[in-house]
Amino acid sequence: MANAVFQSSSSTKLSESSIIFGSQLRSSEIEQTHLRYDHVNLELEEDFLAKSLGHWFLEILETDIVNTYNEIHNSQGCLEILHVILKHCLLCCTTVSNRCRRHPTVRLKALRESPGSTQEIIDEEVADHFKELRHRFLGFKKDKYMKNLEHYQRLSEVQEPKFMVIACADSRVCPSSILGFQPGEAFVVRNVANLVPRHENGPSETNAALEFAVNSLEVENILVIGHSCCGGIRALMSLQDEVISSSFITSWVVVGKPARLKTKAVASNLNLDQQCRHCEKESINRSLMNLLTYPWIEDRVMKGKLLIHGGYYDFIDCTFEKWTLDYKRGRSISGTDGHSIKNQEFWT
Repeated sequence: MANAVFQSSSSTKLSESSIIFGSQLRSSEIEQTHLRYDHVNLELEEDFLAKSLGHWFLEILETDIVNTYNEIHNSQGCLEILHVILKHCLLCCTTVSNRCRRHPTVRLKALRESPGSTQEIIDEEVADHFKELRHRFLGFKKDKYMKNLEHYQRLSEVQEPKFMVIACADSRVCPSSILGFQPGEAFVVRNVANLVPRHENGPSETNAALEFAVNSLEVENILVIGHSCCGGIRALMSLQDEVISSSFITSWVVVGKPARLKTKAVASNLNLDQQCRHCEKESINRSLMNLLTYPWIEDRVMKGKLLIHGGYYDFIDCTFEKWTLDYKRGRSISGTDGHSIKNQEFWT
C-alpha cells in the first residue's frame, strides 16, 4: 500500500469524484494558474521496503521524486504528481528481490517550506537573537553596571554630557564603539547620512535634538561624524535632478544637495565611488555650516561656550579624521565656503 498526502497553499474546488487511494486528494479543478506545493509527504508501507533496499534505493527514489517534482511544479496539478510518484515506486519495486521481508514504515519527504513552518523557523531565529541580547545585557549588568553602581545611580538623577554627536544611522558606525563614549558622556542623534538641515527648513527630529542638547543640556561640543561607504551619500549623489520622487530617503538626503553640487563641480572627472567619498566629507562641512544657521547655536559659538567639530571615520582601514570649525562672524574664508578649520588631526 502507498499513501501520498499533499498540502497546497492554492485554493481548489473539489469535484464529486471518488477519493483516490484512500487519501483526501480528489481530482480537482485548479482555480489558480500558479500552484505552490508546500509539502509533499510520501509514506510507503510494503514488503519491498526491507533492509536489503539499503541507501541505494532510498537515494534513487528521493532523487527521482524531487527532480520530477521540480519539473512539474509550475505547470501540472496534484494528480500528475501523484501518478509520477506511484510510477517511480512501482519501477523501484520491480528491482527488489521477492526475498525482501517486511520493514517498518519509511517516510520520504520532498519538502518545500510551508508558511507555517517558515514562521516557526523565523520565530526560533528571533528567539535566538534575543537570547544573545539577554546574555549581553546580563554581562553589561554584571561587569559594568554593578561595578559602577554609584555612577549609574547619579545618571538616573541627571545627565550632563559634554558632547552632542550627530552620526549616521548606518549599523557599522556606532559612536560609542568607535570613540568609546560611556553612558552620560554624549547625547547622540543618528540619521541617514548624518545630515543637519538648515534652520529655515523647519522642524525635524535632528534640530529638535539640537535644541534640547544646546539649550537644556548646554553641551560644550557638537561633533558631526561621517563615514566611508555611506549609503545615504550614495543616494544623494545618484539623484536625478529632473526626477520627482516620493521616497522618504530622497526627501531627506536633499538636505545635502549643496554638498552634492559642490562635489559635482570639483570632482566631475572622478568615478561615482570617488565622488561619493569626496561628498562624504563635503557634506560634513555643510552640516557644520548649517549648524550656524540656528541663532542659539551661533550665539554660544560666538561666546566661546560651544565648539563645532567634524569627524570622518573610514572603517575600511580604521582611521579617524577630526577637525574643528574656526568661526568668526562676518568673515569669509575660502576653502569651506565661509570659514576655516583648525586643530585638524588624523588618527591611525
